[in-house]
Amino acid sequence: MGARETFENYYRKQRRKQARLVLQPPSNMHETLDGYRKYFNQIVGFFVVEDHILHTTQGLVNRAYIDELWEMALSKTIAALRTHSSYCSDPNLVLDLKNLIVLFADTLQVYGFPVNQLFDMLLEIRDQYSETLLKKWAGVFRNILDSDNYSPIPVTSEETYEKVVGQFPFQDIELEKQPFPKKFPFSEFVPKVYNQIKEFIYACLKFSEDLHLSSTEVDDMIRKSTNLLLTRTLSNSLQNVIKRKNIGLTELVQIIINTTHLEKSCKYLEEFITNITNVLPETVHTTKLYGTTTFKDARHAAEEEIYTNLNQKIDQFLQLADYDWMAGELESKASDYLIDLIAFLRSTFAVFTHLPVSDHHF
Repeated sequence: MGARETFENYYRKQRRKQARLVLQPPSNMHETLDGYRKYFNQIVGFFVVEDHILHTTQGLVNRAYIDELWEMALSKTIAALRTHSSYCSDPNLVLDLKNLIVLFADTLQVYGFPVNQLFDMLLEIRDQYSETLLKKWAGVFRNILDSDNYSPIPVTSEETYEKVVGQFPFQDIELEKQPFPKKFPFSEFVPKVYNQIKEFIYACLKFSEDLHLSSTEVDDMIRKSTNLLLTRTLSNSLQNVIKRKNIGLTELVQIIINTTHLEKSCKYLEEFITNITNVLPETVHTTKLYGTTTFKDARHAAEEEIYTNLNQKIDQFLQLADYDWMAGELESKASDYLIDLIAFLRSTFAVFTHLPVSDHHF
């Protein structure tokens, strides 16, 4: 009897040592998905063996011993995942890691091991995933805004017209009646930005799959992340373009037009989220999108920039003119500088005629 007890104690002591070795992650685990996969496989293998011994031997291990071992393993695994996942800046790798953790948790749950803490930790990783997405989309928006020509989209056929309205919710009866060729009021960045917001929403949805969350929780998560995208990422991208030193009045006017149309599209983004989460907007505590604020702020910034640019330009003309404001007699003809100034103002106000009716206050 004493020899059996000695062997049981020896076995358990050795397995605890082996568990600590198995639970020690390689230093470069965060670099590839394969690193995480090998780590999880070792842990699953270890506990499947322990579970098998529990059910096929008498007294060598018991439930209390396995539960204690699992509790230790769970805390070490979660600590390792927190550390290593924090190094990851690629949203695709974070998403793949999430799927791997779900598989790991579901596998061990089949063997009766409690895994709720792993799913709680996935909610922390979700916040990190959201941050990596925001960084990625900052680059996406920057590329779209940098490559835009800030000119209305020209269309020469019904096919190209339908392609644009298929990408962006826009309806204008008067424009539909016009013959080809014709132009949409907005530039390319409007449908591109709109579609990238939808792509971001899809990316958020991917992470919420298999996390055993309610539809309301998924809806809330997507809306909060999308609000960060609109109020922080997209807002900063638009403000950076507006504050560029070499930006012209034509581009600023086009930004005002573009943001007006993007603001109107926010209700369609609300519907888009509702359709993929099946949570009605009337539901209690449903988070609203703040896109309208983002686009209004960008529009006001563009208007301020126009005022500033106009005033500077007029001041330049008047300084160059060296005009004698105190002259007692009328000149036979107007100053060349003033003629140039009037021509400049005419061309400038011609640009303003493209503004939406609500913005005709220049």
